[in-house]
Amino acid sequence: MGAPLKDPRTQGSRWLLLTKVILALLLLNFLTSFSNVWSTPYIQPDLRVGLDFAALWLVLLLLVALFGRVAPRAVGWLAILFTVVVIGRYVDVTVPAWFGRKVNLYWDAQHLPTFLDVASQEYAWWQLLGFVAAFVGGLWLLARLIQACIQVLARHAAPYALRSPAAWVVTAGLVGLVGAGLMKVEAAGPYVAAPAFPVFQRQAHLLAAAFFPDRFRSELPASPSLESDLQALRGAEVKVVFLESYGAATYERDDLFQAIHPGREKLERAATAQGRQVLSAFVKAAAFGGASDLSHLSFLSGIDLTDPIRHDLLITTSRPTMLDTFEQAGYRTIGWYPAMSWDWPEVSFYGFDHYHDAPSLDYRGPKFGLWWLPDQFSMARADEMYPPEPEGKPRFLFFPTITTHIPFRPTPPYQVDWSLVTTDKPYADAAIEKAMAEGIDWHGLFQGYINSFNYTFEWLTGYQALPASRESLMILIGDHQPAGGITGPGATWNVPVHIITGNATIAERLRLLGFSDGMNPPQVSLGHISELPLLLLEAFDSGGAAVAQVVGG
Repeated sequence: MGAPLKDPRTQGSRWLLLTKVILALLLLNFLTSFSNVWSTPYIQPDLRVGLDFAALWLVLLLLVALFGRVAPRAVGWLAILFTVVVIGRYVDVTVPAWFGRKVNLYWDAQHLPTFLDVASQEYAWWQLLGFVAAFVGGLWLLARLIQACIQVLARHAAPYALRSPAAWVVTAGLVGLVGAGLMKVEAAGPYVAAPAFPVFQRQAHLLAAAFFPDRFRSELPASPSLESDLQALRGAEVKVVFLESYGAATYERDDLFQAIHPGREKLERAATAQGRQVLSAFVKAAAFGGASDLSHLSFLSGIDLTDPIRHDLLITTSRPTMLDTFEQAGYRTIGWYPAMSWDWPEVSFYGFDHYHDAPSLDYRGPKFGLWWLPDQFSMARADEMYPPEPEGKPRFLFFPTITTHIPFRPTPPYQVDWSLVTTDKPYADAAIEKAMAEGIDWHGLFQGYINSFNYTFEWLTGYQALPASRESLMILIGDHQPAGGITGPGATWNVPVHIITGNATIAERLRLLGFSDGMNPPQVSLGHISELPLLLLEAFDSGGAAVAQVVGG
């Protein structure tokens, strides 16, 4: 049964054994109760009882009571299981600090290879190999440490606890705390850390929904009617520009507001100088810190796709989207995706008349950072490849930007002369050298975020002054808030919407629907981003009447 705590040893040996037991108890509890140091990958101690540790302790007591000892093989399996639990807790407390949301293994795992491929561009092969080796080695060391701690408790602490009345009292109190924690008794909150089990339970549900979609088809709600004759647009082109990582934090955080808002005001002045009006509002995005597709398709489909399972279910259907509405009204739809440098099968659901990814845009200038195509170039290239036709079909351009994507650096220079943007030499050497001097800085994301958005509003301002052969309406939408390290804890999921139009009728209708003049949106959100297309189509309709009939899909 192993040596008890009160074995006939020297006083020094007993104290050494007691120290080992205490350290093992503290470490195993820490590994199931730690919290995150916001917005870093680091953790900090949390002075609460970890429910997963409490469960392990009760299992050890049960095994010793039944069999007199815990077999080495059982210790090994318990160590593996406990290591998985610890990893689950780490992910559960760390991902929200980065992305502002809970982990979604099904969705995040799909995008991890792409992210790693892009991120690895700044490292040599031997550095990448070192990262992999350090990661694998760290997991192995963690598992061995956990195994050693469990072994100490199994051989010494558990046998002693079964014979000690005082230990029985402590264990009974521990059981009470565990029960209160599992039942979510409010009084237990300050003393009990949530278990990791719900994390794995949720991931199992997500995976089941992904691999057995027919069983979860009911989770996809009916599609709203997206009918509109679009006559109020009077043939104007519509440009939907989804601004990557553009969130309400640029208003809610004073330091961000002070740094970025002057650029927004310049954009407003440039638009009004051309006889256009600017109106703004907030909507709730379908994602936070990443997963832009969820907001993109929520906007186009009118369906709340905050749950990624809904997204994956939707693209297996032939549901209508706003693209169909514009195509039926005589528009040519263009999907402009400079961030895409890999095959994207999902585009088949969208059904753009024309779709272009990064390789097809033929960018010949210097590469800026991990995403390399400047947004100014992408917009200029769209007008070059698909110029406005005064008497032909108007364009519906759907353009998710990329320059403001994490890690935000280096920020491209703004080219005042737009005729040079799509040439072999779009920038002066000095401008390139200055931009490249920033470099990628994963520890300087905040300033990089500011710089990238100052660039964004600079090129948008310049774009307003370009001659246009056809009137256009521009919709600027944030896809999601930036990562948690920029927003800070407790941020909303709201994103700004700015509409620039020279159509007074549409502007007045937008005011009636909750938009305000200028670049400062009202504090109250208009609702979820999936509700925005219904409002816009109402404003674009000849009668301005809302069509809210719900149809199945």
